[in-house]
Amino acid sequence: MADEAGFADFYRAAYPGLVAELYAYTGSLAEAQEVAQEAFTRAWARWRRISAYDQPRAWVARVGYRLAVSRWRRARSALTGQLRHGPPPPVAPPGENSVALVAALSRLPEPQRRAIVLHHMGGYPVAEIAAREGVAEGTVKARLSRGRQRLAELLDDGEREEAGRV
Repeated sequence: MADEAGFADFYRAAYPGLVAELYAYTGSLAEAQEVAQEAFTRAWARWRRISAYDQPRAWVARVGYRLAVSRWRRARSALTGQLRHGPPPPVAPPGENSVALVAALSRLPEPQRRAIVLHHMGGYPVAEIAAREGVAEGTVKARLSRGRQRLAELLDDGEREEAGRV
């Protein structure tokens, strides 16, 4: 308990100054706050040892600076890779059928939707879905049957509505 109180006092006293230093170092307040939080998280994990140091804040500051440098290196490596290989190819928007399917699935009752998604999209066998859901296999089969029937109705209605607009 004394460790917690000691760390809390240390954190309250040291955090604002460390964020200010890291902000000046990184040029980004959000990044400075994230790095400071990570440095203090690491300090908390080692607080018994660090609290005995003459300057525990110096330890946290050094960790914060190293974390900031590590982020810069990762960003630089990513940029170098992108410059070398070019940006990733653009991702095509979802097709009309995919949009219609997702819209129809959202209108199914949750248990039926889960059964259909797990079985037809996730590739799970009925027995595994039953075990995962904590129900009998027959229940999963009924959910699949009812869900497929309702899904067909919803998709058929969508096609008729679309045909009526054209």
